[in-house]
Amino acid sequence: MLSRNQEAKQRWGGQDQAIDRWLEERQLLLVQYCKLLGLPPYTENKGQLPSLENIHEFCETLVDYVSAGHFELYDRISEQAQSIDPKSKQVAEQVYPLIAVTTEAALKFNDTYGDAESDEQLKHFDADLSAVGEAIEARLELEDKLLQLLSHGELIEENTL
Repeated sequence: MLSRNQEAKQRWGGQDQAIDRWLEERQLLLVQYCKLLGLPPYTENKGQLPSLENIHEFCETLVDYVSAGHFELYDRISEQAQSIDPKSKQVAEQVYPLIAVTTEAALKFNDTYGDAESDEQLKHFDADLSAVGEAIEARLELEDKLLQLLSHGELIEENTL
């Protein structure tokens, strides 16, 4: 996921300040996710639950990130895609419901862990973190398709959605 984001930053960074901020927030989200997993370079928690503070920070970044997409960028991407080609807007409108599914997974994770106050509330944390990680990965792929529509005016075949 981190390498996907690096590629996205190289490919679409520098074209638009809002997209640059969004990609930076995406990077922060992925770094925090790796930290919760205990992946390198964050191996100090390997085999243990992460701190509640780290979980809360991740949840806050997760909600900020999904909100920025929905409320700041997706409408603008849709409008710009329409100006490129009406079929681009059609593809974008097919992607949005799929992104909404990932938003629901993120909000569910936040509702469960965003205000957790004790380790007792973390019984299913590993499974839930894995599930939200899969949702994040799917979301990144879908968002990259939207960015591709903008930057190149390329249509993405419907069967790849």
